[in-house]
Amino acid sequence: MDKAQKIKQLISEQVKEFYQARHMVKKFIPGETWISYAGRVFDEKEIQALVDSSLDFWLTLGPHGKEFEQRLAQYIKARFCILANSGSSANLLALTGLTSHLIEKPILPGSEIITLAAGFPTTVAPIFQCNCIPVFVDILGNTKNIDPSKLEEALSPKTRAVMIAHTLGNPFDIDAVSAFCKKHDLYLIEDNCDALGSEYRGKKTGNFGHVATQSFYPAHHITLGEGGAVLTNDAKLKRAILSFRDWGRDCWCDPGKDNTCGTRFAGMHGELPTGYDHKYVYAHLGYNLKPLDLQAAIGCAQLEKLPQFTQARRKNFETFHNAFKKYEDYFILPEATQNSSPSWFGFMLTVRDGADFTRKEIIDHLESRKIQTRMLFGGNLIKQPALIEAKKRGFSYRISGDLIHTDKVAQDAFWFGVYPGLTQEEIEYMINTIDDFMATKHSKKVLIKQK
Repeated sequence: MDKAQKIKQLISEQVKEFYQARHMVKKFIPGETWISYAGRVFDEKEIQALVDSSLDFWLTLGPHGKEFEQRLAQYIKARFCILANSGSSANLLALTGLTSHLIEKPILPGSEIITLAAGFPTTVAPIFQCNCIPVFVDILGNTKNIDPSKLEEALSPKTRAVMIAHTLGNPFDIDAVSAFCKKHDLYLIEDNCDALGSEYRGKKTGNFGHVATQSFYPAHHITLGEGGAVLTNDAKLKRAILSFRDWGRDCWCDPGKDNTCGTRFAGMHGELPTGYDHKYVYAHLGYNLKPLDLQAAIGCAQLEKLPQFTQARRKNFETFHNAFKKYEDYFILPEATQNSSPSWFGFMLTVRDGADFTRKEIIDHLESRKIQTRMLFGGNLIKQPALIEAKKRGFSYRISGDLIHTDKVAQDAFWFGVYPGLTQEEIEYMINTIDDFMATKHSKKVLIKQK
């Protein structure tokens, strides 16, 4: 062992001591300690990986990035994984990649993309950003995923793709959506950002569409701090996505390498002089959306914990579901899609019509007792200031049918955490807090049960 390696080992041991002194779980005090809706779950291994990577001082994407991409692709059972700097960037790359001239049937400006208004805005934003037209359809009241029966009605001669997420980790009806896409020769863009570890018919989500995305924000199933990924089985699409991610360049050399193709100064590209340096040839109007290798180092350590994280999410969800079955007259409880095994992102409750309390009342009760809650992201995106302003500025979208269940979610749904960092003591406190609320709010009215 040389001197540098010995110093690294000493630093690693001290990092472990630092973690134990600074980051060990603190005592939970009911009503005083905040219970987060989500959060990073880590130990000394993530910090050691980060520090070790920083000592090598390979700042841009490098060896840890390659390792993470290979391991995540293997986990999902996809051929290719391309890291990005966020899940939102991954969504942009996924759709933009499908506009490339490298693709046999690229998506063109003015194409329609079927999507949802109930969800996160950056599932929809790339559709506008690629000069396409979102077509919004409604969700199901129980799973909060796309209602497949609405797809045919949404179809038009301009339709080129379906771009939707698995809501809060609950897979959408992949059989029905995939069959629709296959029937009409459409691309399926699978936003898997909230569903890493979820399964459908025993197969990991993130490998059903032509392209899929992941997010590694601290609230997600694993974290790189910030970060995302695009997954695909299509080699041409992978090359297009890499190009868009890396400034639009045509060269495919790894960072720090030159002339992998052996013809760096021998090619003819566009109208450039013969032999123009291939490293500065641009095939697309791209971006720089790479993460840092330091982030990927954290991700490699997080991947080791993913199976136990998934197990904990499912266990916590089941505990809440069993505890709140008795309130089914007051709440629509979350329901897993048939043939699926979700890695739940959160536990959603939807206040039924006719209940003698409102969402605001129960949220105020929970938040006042230090329990964080969240909405289903944008609720109904069409009613968000961003889309109202976009419409004023000439951006167009189309609504197919009504959005009854989308509006219901925007009005009456909320969710709280099931993430692996929750302790049994915290879970019991959360259940007792809702029990306390319901004890004071139980109604003798006959409620309208909604399917």
